[in-house]
Amino acid sequence: MKIGITCYPTYGGSGVLATELGKALADKGHSVHFISYALPTRLSHFYENIYYHEVEFSSYPLFEYQLYSLSLASKMIEVIEYENLDLLHVHYAIPHAVSGFLAQQILKKNGIDVKMITTLHGTDITLVGLEPSFLPLVKFSIEESDGVTAVSRFLGEKTLTNYQINKDIQIIHNFVDTDVFKPVKNENFRKHIAPDGEKILVHTSNFRKVKRVTDTIKVLSLVKEEIPAKLVLVGDGPDRSECERLARELDLQKDVIFLGKQDGLVEIFGASDLFLMPSQSESFGLAALEAMACGIPAITSSVGGLPELILHNETGYIAEIGDIERMAKYAISLFKNERKFLKFSAKSRERAVTAFEKSKIIPQYEEYYEKILNS
Repeated sequence: MKIGITCYPTYGGSGVLATELGKALADKGHSVHFISYALPTRLSHFYENIYYHEVEFSSYPLFEYQLYSLSLASKMIEVIEYENLDLLHVHYAIPHAVSGFLAQQILKKNGIDVKMITTLHGTDITLVGLEPSFLPLVKFSIEESDGVTAVSRFLGEKTLTNYQINKDIQIIHNFVDTDVFKPVKNENFRKHIAPDGEKILVHTSNFRKVKRVTDTIKVLSLVKEEIPAKLVLVGDGPDRSECERLARELDLQKDVIFLGKQDGLVEIFGASDLFLMPSQSESFGLAALEAMACGIPAITSSVGGLPELILHNETGYIAEIGDIERMAKYAISLFKNERKFLKFSAKSRERAVTAFEKSKIIPQYEEYYEKILNS
């Protein structure tokens, strides 16, 4: 099968999922063509059966703003036509599904009929709460897609409720490669970060307001009142400066380590004890799943699809949004009880392997592709 994939090529969960999906499909013999404005971050080296097509921007002086949606549609048309793609799989309704629909309509004039599947990741749905003007476009792009998937039951239900549409949405959870994300000990990095044997909390995200990264620093300050600890923050984004300011304000600048954007998450998790995800909104929580696959228990907020991932009091803990004290108490209880911590660690790995391993999820996508192609 020849599949075109369009996604944001960034460190966010949607780009990571789309890239890992493409790599897994290529491993199974499918021909995968990525269409985006930059090379996806997880395509770090050459992969057999994977091709990349860069979207070109026009510099015509009449255009005050770059017309990415139109440039993307134009590139989609070119790739679909000349590579004879069977299917276009776009991640995010805005603008990818809109560009895909435009490409489909133009290609039909040339006698080319290609199916399009849209995968919803969360922000594309909740975006309407911030920008109501996008509602007609999001609703239209979902309704006109030949197939629609969502990464959690929560997101699927929210989509139907928000947009009042009559559409079957296939729930296909995010996945993880447990051969890559697995428990490993990284003692050298651990000694560098925590030379005196401190416990290490870790968080990774794109540092947007919705991720509430400052809450992780506040959790650290409470944990440190009882247990020596450090916090490792991986990623970058709009809230990083605020996080750095808060760390200095709480006199934690030596205990909060900002690593910026990193590819070596397995090595970082291998030196960590506990993953924090205090998000205000989270459609699934892919970063938490990757940590769990490495045997790292997670403490998260009780939002979105996180309760579908985290088993409370088994693989970690779930607290209300902004309940810093509760999250800190959960962390302290795990750090003070090694037997419980080891049990949670083993259960986290077990859940990642049994419920979200890529070998269980990728066939669901393949089956859905066949269903849409034959519809």
